[in-house]
Amino acid sequence: MRPPGNPKELERRRRHTIALLKEDVPPVEVTRQIGVNRRSVRRWKASDRAQGEQGITAKPSSGRPPVPDARAKCRLEYLLLPGVCAAGFPTDPWTCPRVAQLIEAAFGVRYHVDHIERLLHGLGWAPGNQNTRC
Repeated sequence: MRPPGNPKELERRRRHTIALLKEDVPPVEVTRQIGVNRRSVRRWKASDRAQGEQGITAKPSSGRPPVPDARAKCRLEYLLLPGVCAAGFPTDPWTCPRVAQLIEAAFGVRYHVDHIERLLHGLGWAPGNQNTRC
């Protein structure tokens, strides 16, 4: 699990660790001062040896790309506008689970129903508006 802090803060901690090690501070003392696991200290030291600065440089945590992207959001709205029955559902209204099913069918990506309302709000749709209900 990634520790708390943004990538720059984590990099700063790694750099501080390497600096202490280069000052011949014993690894046990470094782990106490920095407050990290000794395995992390060993891993950072090995990365510094093998790759130099690049080994401990902050790497952004990309996470999962936003779904749908701006172009796909336009397509999603295009799919929502004709209504629920046009999308193959037997009755009105749009619900978050139905929108999630539509996203999975159209884009091949699962979108948790708890996030659908936020997505619809970003499109300018709201519960009770445009025949949606979340």
